[in-house]
Amino acid sequence: QVQLVESGGGLVHTGGSLRLSCAASGSIRSIIRTGWYRQAPGKQRELVAHIISGGSTNYADSVKGRFTISRDNAKNTVYLQMNSLKPEDTAEYVCYLKISNGLTWYEYWGQGTQVTVSS
Repeated sequence: QVQLVESGGGLVHTGGSLRLSCAASGSIRSIIRTGWYRQAPGKQRELVAHIISGGSTNYADSVKGRFTISRDNAKNTVYLQMNSLKPEDTAEYVCYLKISNGLTWYEYWGQGTQVTVSS
């Protein structure tokens, strides 16, 4: 069983920065994709950023140039550095992990961490 534990959310003023962390524990053989989604009240969950197995990254247009996703393979941890935060970045941020055991794949979600950006 794989567990994801997020940390780093909080309240910050417009223009501020936060760094989210997501540590994965358990049996992880091969990571296909890992990243962050977010969901604001009344809105659908959206992809913020992800890293695929080869190291390529992808970002939502709304965060390009402000957010950076990175991964520490030795620690099975993915980070999201968020700079120049805006009120519209306010949401619950949820970590995502897709892994393979060689036969099939599995998806896991974290419990979410709240990010609130005040104007």
